[in-house]
Amino acid sequence: MPLRRILLLTPWPVRRRVMFWVVPRVLTRLPQRRQLRTACRVAPLDVRSRSGKAEKLRVRTPHGRLTARRVVAATPAAVRQGNLNRVIQALDNAGVSWFRVPVEALTSTAVAVREEDRGRVLALLKALDAARLEVVRLGRRSTRVTKRTAGVLRISWPVTDSNGNLVLGPEFGCEIEFWRTVDGSLTGPRSNPVADVVALDEPLVEAPEPVFGGFCDPADTTPYRTPAVFTMVSPDRVAFPIDVVYTWVDGGDPAWRERKARALRENGWVGEANVMAANNSRYTSRDELRYSLRALHAFAPWVRHIFLVTADQVPAWLDTSAPGLTVVSHHEVFGDTGRLPTFNSQAIESRLHRIPGLAEHFLYLNDDVFLGKPVPPELFFTPGGLTRFFPSTALIDSAPRRTDEPPVNSAGKNNRRLIQEAFGRVLTRKMKHTPHPSRRSVLAEMELRFAEHVEATAEHQFRHPEDISMLSSLQQYYAYLTGRAAPNPIDYMYTDLSDVRTPFRLAQLLHDRRPDAFCLNDTDSDPAEADEQAELLARFLPAYLPFASPFELAVPRAATTPISPSRTPVVARQQSRATGDGPIHPDIALPSPAESSEVA
Repeated sequence: MPLRRILLLTPWPVRRRVMFWVVPRVLTRLPQRRQLRTACRVAPLDVRSRSGKAEKLRVRTPHGRLTARRVVAATPAAVRQGNLNRVIQALDNAGVSWFRVPVEALTSTAVAVREEDRGRVLALLKALDAARLEVVRLGRRSTRVTKRTAGVLRISWPVTDSNGNLVLGPEFGCEIEFWRTVDGSLTGPRSNPVADVVALDEPLVEAPEPVFGGFCDPADTTPYRTPAVFTMVSPDRVAFPIDVVYTWVDGGDPAWRERKARALRENGWVGEANVMAANNSRYTSRDELRYSLRALHAFAPWVRHIFLVTADQVPAWLDTSAPGLTVVSHHEVFGDTGRLPTFNSQAIESRLHRIPGLAEHFLYLNDDVFLGKPVPPELFFTPGGLTRFFPSTALIDSAPRRTDEPPVNSAGKNNRRLIQEAFGRVLTRKMKHTPHPSRRSVLAEMELRFAEHVEATAEHQFRHPEDISMLSSLQQYYAYLTGRAAPNPIDYMYTDLSDVRTPFRLAQLLHDRRPDAFCLNDTDSDPAEADEQAELLARFLPAYLPFASPFELAVPRAATTPISPSRTPVVARQQSRATGDGPIHPDIALPSPAESSEVA
């Protein structure tokens, strides 16, 4: 029996010890060229293939085994709301009075019923088909709590993909709170973000889904009955629109490769600089964008709009007519600035805040960055609008800049010089490879203040030793030192695809699904490893994110296609399909020097 199969059948504590203690020691005895290949073959990635047409599967989760219903498509937000609606319909059918309650947890919902209706409620909950009904433990009570005495019960209908790799289970359930009548008021069994005591004569009103929490589509108008007091949104909630910007390139596109080869001939300095300024691994597309979009759609339903910035390319599988998505050409953000075509990610970063219609607050993602689980907008922004940033433990070395060092290092040192000259502070830490929370107004202000450096970066067709990294590093410190950003922790995993430990890290990630975000980077891989890396991602990504997003075509095109040069401008395209997207924000004007007095 293959070792991978043996490990899949092994209890997780033993499996983890073998993966991270035993196997690496064996791999080091192999020739270097065979280590990654062997690790990929051995790693017990939980890519199960379940044949048959059984409606339900017995599946394994970090919280134990449970039975889940097979579905073709699902999102955490939809499962969450579906569980809630089933409970409400059952209560209405039974004539039980209820009202919705906001909850602290990101992915669950709650409804309140009166304690005197407990017997009727228990009977109808037990009668619901295929439901998982359990007690919610409150605090650290040592006494035994049963369904007949619990203050809160949770009911859910777990679902999974056809192979049982992703389970949306009890964490997305609906919680039923039993409220008691005390001294003319209704008192809840636990605290919530607004009030755990409600007057008996408090009027009941209807409020839309976003009133009760941020883990939903901000345009969802589904009404729910609730006391008027619960419509007062907490000041701890983000209430402004947030967009997402991706950058993407298909380095295998023949037309793009021809443009790159021509640009390399015109930029003789590239061969004299670090080889990583134009190495092919930076431009390789292994379908990461498809799965990063799946993660975004599943785990951040609060995103208003997605902008995909490309070198006049459209992925073969992308549905460009899907609501909530706009493909933007480099020409539309560079305008008459910089030099196109560009193969310089740092130059592209310097222009992204110029996207027409982009919201003031947005997240910038590379296609190798993925959300790992449901996250709230407050992970990335404060309710008052400040951006959060995520410093790495990796340091920017203090040595002078060298022309032959990795471009990311030289850009970090250039950023450090600008911050030191502007604020008298010295940068020491890099940023994690996460989604980068950003503000258009801050970036526009930086474009004015550091005009010479921003313009020079935009002019370089390949990463240059004098470039700055505007979105992925410089803006974080600039916003921090001008009072518009704050550091924040994030549960995060980074791994290089060429690292022999990566297959085992991905196996652990599939098991516990713990990080808020993770990055699967390819810095400068040996071409001989390309097949192993592609196979590794082809095993891992469909298992971690099995449900297609609405941005995918049912039947992909034959290959990457060019953007039509005659298409309408970005804002016009958005306005023509804005149904359900929310308002399109007008362009934010670049501030004049007088308006930037706080940083002058």
